Amino acid sequence: MPSTHLQLFIRALQNRPPLTPSISDLLYRNDSIDDHHQNDDKMVNLRTQKRLAASVAGCGKRKIWLDPNEVSEISNANSRQTIRKYIADGLIIKKPVTMHSRARARELTAARRIGRHRGFGKRKGTADARMPTQVMWMRRLRVLRRLLVKYRAAGKIDKHLYHELYHLSKGNTFKHKRALVEHIHKAKAEKAREEKLKAEMDAKRAKTKAARERRQERVQQKRNALTGEDEPETGA
Repeated sequence: MPSTHLQLFIRALQNRPPLTPSISDLLYRNDSIDDHHQNDDKMVNLRTQKRLAASVAGCGKRKIWLDPNEVSEISNANSRQTIRKYIADGLIIKKPVTMHSRARARELTAARRIGRHRGFGKRKGTADARMPTQVMWMRRLRVLRRLLVKYRAAGKIDKHLYHELYHLSKGNTFKHKRALVEHIHKAKAEKAREEKLKAEMDAKRAKTKAARERRQERVQQKRNALTGEDEPETGA
């Protein structure tokens, strides 16, 4: 058994690579280093061509694609005219604009318009910060005033009713446009009723006045008749 272990140890020492590199190893390493430097020398700097192409194409340098198979030919381009020719030939290509779809954003916006994603867990600020009361007041008042101007221009209300409703709107009497329209209809109906009552009262007053005048005429005629009968008796 000891002899077997000794033989394995000797065999391992024989197969172990030498600690100091041989001459062939050194030559191989030098050749690989020289090849690496030669490849670096062969690499062409196309920074100028990319800058000219970006200027001609009207985009950024990151949007310019240079054909890697035509590097030697592209490297000879030193004018914008040559760059335009390469762009026309397809050696230089302007990359398309990266699409950023808003489909998901539009879908989320549509959902929020019907009340989704607006619960208590989604709210970060106060109610007045999310929708200022001043903005709500301005919007509501502008809607009411726009309606009043429209009705006045159409002749549905006169300037006196417009002035009255304008101040009532400013005093927060109407909560929305429907309330203002209903108030206008009621005001017009009340005004029509008052005019009708006034006309009836005027007619009744005129009728009463005419009857009183007729009665006074009859009374006067009777007096005249009585006065005429008394005069002959006095003369006799």
